[in-house]
Amino acid sequence: MSQKFPRLFFILLAVLFALNLFQASVTELIFDEAYYWYYAQNMAWGYFDHPSMVAFLIKISSFLFDGELGVRFMSAVLSAGTYIVFWLLIDNPKKKDYVVHFFLLIFSFTLMNAYGFLTLPDTSLLFFTAMFLWLYKRFLKDQALITAVYLGLVMAALMYSKYHAVLVILFVFLSNYKLIFNKKAWLAVTLALICYTPHFMWLYQNDFISITFHLYERPNQAYSFDEFTLGYFLNLIVIIGLLFYWIYSSFFKFKATDKFSKALVYLVYGVLIFFFISSFNRRVQAQWAIVISIPLAIIAFNHLLQNTKSRKWMYRIGIVSVVLLMYARAWLIYYPLFPMLYETHGNKEWVSELKSKSGDVPIIFENSYRRAPMYEFYSGIPAISLNNYMYRKNQYSIDGSEERVRGKKVLYVSKYRKSGDVTYMHLDSTVFHGIYIDDFQSYRKLKCIVDKPETGIKYSLKVYNPYPFDIPLEQLKYTISYSNKHKQVKQMRSLKVENTSPQQTLLKSKDTINYNFQLPLSTMENPAYFRIGIAENNLPPGLNGKPIKIE
Repeated sequence: MSQKFPRLFFILLAVLFALNLFQASVTELIFDEAYYWYYAQNMAWGYFDHPSMVAFLIKISSFLFDGELGVRFMSAVLSAGTYIVFWLLIDNPKKKDYVVHFFLLIFSFTLMNAYGFLTLPDTSLLFFTAMFLWLYKRFLKDQALITAVYLGLVMAALMYSKYHAVLVILFVFLSNYKLIFNKKAWLAVTLALICYTPHFMWLYQNDFISITFHLYERPNQAYSFDEFTLGYFLNLIVIIGLLFYWIYSSFFKFKATDKFSKALVYLVYGVLIFFFISSFNRRVQAQWAIVISIPLAIIAFNHLLQNTKSRKWMYRIGIVSVVLLMYARAWLIYYPLFPMLYETHGNKEWVSELKSKSGDVPIIFENSYRRAPMYEFYSGIPAISLNNYMYRKNQYSIDGSEERVRGKKVLYVSKYRKSGDVTYMHLDSTVFHGIYIDDFQSYRKLKCIVDKPETGIKYSLKVYNPYPFDIPLEQLKYTISYSNKHKQVKQMRSLKVENTSPQQTLLKSKDTINYNFQLPLSTMENPAYFRIGIAENNLPPGLNGKPIKIE
């Protein structure tokens, strides 16, 4: 081990690990972390937005620590592991003379730096991408059975981290398509699929809701070159940081000499081209292309070892980058250091204010999968997001969160209300109002299924009740929301429905009721989709139906 890793490597790795642990324990959670913490309160093989790896890591962390470190500990562990695997992926024997350069280079990657202490799906995606490449490199050399087994397990872990993992596997395969004739490669794929079967089953049991949402139901907006395509190229700079010029320059000068280096090139170009094409359809988030950081770092460090001039510049800029990133880390903890608020600022304050005014009453946040888990994490009081027609579905739409507050006195909090029983303010001066509801009842899981008419203008509507109790029909009012071609809701109208069994007064448990309806006229210009919602007990209409294209 000492031959592979110089003593200085472990000293710097220990310093980095301690830094990440400290940062993780004193920085408030960001909203997505709170949401994934909420995942981990009920472990499952899948969740609305992502597979289950991020929840699994948080659950392990929570067994070891409380508070923020109980969410983030495993991120610091995986980050240290990523540095170790990176080192193993560099074959050049000169690397032992440039340990400091190595740490400066990797630490300077902006998002990889952040994922050293933040717990997000990309944290494990980076680690398992590095592991996958290392094992693939070994597999190319030895074709050993045990390496194929490890490769299969890591591919499964990759896929449990984030759906984008399929791009990593796909582009590496395309770089060496003859693997299709390799029995041990097929063993790795088969093992990965077997390990991933529980998630496939979860998707099937939940109507493939994650895939449906990401591919079809996610709201979008009209194409804007500045926001979509130009924004994508700016993100490619942001994820690298100050060293972007030298790192991309190293890559474009790089020539593949073997199957492994060819895989690195295919992975970078594949991801870049895939998301470039995607940028003409939707805004590409910076972290979506994060996996290119792994092959780029490998190529850049090898270039650094062979080019004295580049090495000097990368070292100097690397030091500047470290200073700026350390200042940014301090700002995440103490916001007066920079005149801009971020998600890690002020959460404990607004949670404390709201709890002091509402007591131990459960909180229902209107349309906010972000604020609900943040409040629950810092207050210990149950909180859920109740999603309506102006928002989108999320984990609170498919789990049992409604039952945690059913029949209880709750505080319904919205930033759209003008007044309420309770008022509080976020650090950014956004004011929220809440009203008390004594006996809360919602039925957001009622399922509306629409069939288009073969003839005439009447649609048929089936409403299915998945709950273990009957629901009085008088509590339900039907609405229709119209949206544009980007699935942005522009208008909501009440919907008159004709009950095909007028004598019915209850929608019985596990039963279906049938209606007919006509589309009410819309005053918006060229509506592209409509969606049926149910407004129960004077609550805003839910997302009970799917968006249906208007022919």
